[in-house]
Amino acid sequence: MMNLYIIYIFLIMFLFSSMTFVSSRKHLLCTLLSLEFMVLILFSILLFYLSYMKFESYFSMFFLSFCVCEGVLGLSILVSMIRTHGNDYFQSFSVLQC
Repeated sequence: MMNLYIIYIFLIMFLFSSMTFVSSRKHLLCTLLSLEFMVLILFSILLFYLSYMKFESYFSMFFLSFCVCEGVLGLSILVSMIRTHGNDYFQSFSVLQC
């Protein structure tokens, strides 16, 4: 019974983080933070599932390494955007400019 409550809590947290990801349109940093929170919740769900089913947790290490790569890529895009445009507003640049 307790496991069902934990799954519901994870799903509600994922729902709220996905709503935050969709609603934050002004700043790239807020979007990246909500995306990292979604990945963290998915990692928690994966660990909970793998430990509950008595599987090996090697897949979680692969997932965690891909999450780190995704985070580094997002931060590098953020740094390059701040260096070229001076801020992280989406409205301050056009995609057509390159």
